[in-house]
Amino acid sequence: MADRNIEKINKNIDYLYDIILKIETKEECEALFDDLCTKTELASISQRLVVAKMLSEKKVYSDIVAETGASTATISRVNRSLAFGKGGYEKLFNKED
Repeated sequence: MADRNIEKINKNIDYLYDIILKIETKEECEALFDDLCTKTELASISQRLVVAKMLSEKKVYSDIVAETGASTATISRVNRSLAFGKGGYEKLFNKED
């Protein structure tokens, strides 16, 4: 039964990824995420992204806390993702340049 739930979750996540890949404009992106996420969820996701960017720029925790309002626990979690994750942050940050 647990395997069936995992399959459903994975299928739902794949669908999310497929839909996100169809976004063509910032307006479409904003509309989807406004419909999909609460303001709190969107604030958390965007905060983690900014924290990751600042960490990749070698900013110190105290500066990140001051600028983003993120807790040190959140900064540590994001830092772990940067160090041991799949490189998603870096791949997208490299596209900004």
